[in-house]
Amino acid sequence: MGKGLKANGKIPDLSGKVVLLTGATRGIGRNAAHGIASTGATLVLVGRSQERVDSLISELKQIEGCGPLQGEICNLLVQTEIRDLADRFNNKFDRLDVLINNAGAIFTKKIITDDGFERTWALNHNAYFLLTSLLKDLLLSTSNSRIISTASDAHVPGKINWKDLQYKNKWNKNGWGSYCQSKLANILFTKELAKKLDGTSVTANCLHPGFVNTGFSRNNGFIGRLLMFLTWPVQRNATKGAETIVWLSTSDAARQHHGEYLYNCKPRRLTKAAKNEEDAARLWSLSEEMTGTSGVW
Repeated sequence: MGKGLKANGKIPDLSGKVVLLTGATRGIGRNAAHGIASTGATLVLVGRSQERVDSLISELKQIEGCGPLQGEICNLLVQTEIRDLADRFNNKFDRLDVLINNAGAIFTKKIITDDGFERTWALNHNAYFLLTSLLKDLLLSTSNSRIISTASDAHVPGKINWKDLQYKNKWNKNGWGSYCQSKLANILFTKELAKKLDGTSVTANCLHPGFVNTGFSRNNGFIGRLLMFLTWPVQRNATKGAETIVWLSTSDAARQHHGEYLYNCKPRRLTKAAKNEEDAARLWSLSEEMTGTSGVW
């Protein structure tokens, strides 16, 4: 049972509330789904594989108190698929209490998506920005809704490569630079999003799950698997990694946080780059251009 999920001996009752979780079928997302299921909330689980989504739903149905479950298939690397996902969600639901932007990856090989973006950036940043923007009206119309984004302490060495965000001119070794840039973007996005939500009942926060042993590196062949094997002694399990997501999604106490970066359910100190308000505003404008969402906010 994750921290904050069980308050005063009782599991929070989120019956009637709707939670949308991306990256739901593996690692942190899968464990977050398990942690939230017992609250009775309606869980909309987004993954790329119908088989894995169906498997997760079968697991969750066995949890006492589990609410309605719905699977959605979406390749978050593709903006048209994200738009289709948002359209389906907006047509099916009249509320969104919790949006969890969790899907993410590191790619060691540089590949540009059909939309013209490097894959790490497309998945780890653009997908967060676009899906949140497309669900904005539903979030604003739902009292006390929450937006939660999975970031990482990988942002610490990161910098926004303004002259070449997509690394078209020079690739970074093993994709690490692009990944760190995307995680810094997650925090800057959250900071600017929180400013835009000031005066509403919606909160926006991001988090560091810790160095978690997940299927995260399976996209990257032998090197990725080897690195995860060598660093196994310092990794935490996915249940612990999902703890802050579950807490931010379900706890009344979590509502005090807005525009923050958390680790182990507590605010975490940010680097100077992650607190740069000018960069956050600049990134927001660029993100609107990259996702075709100018004027939404």
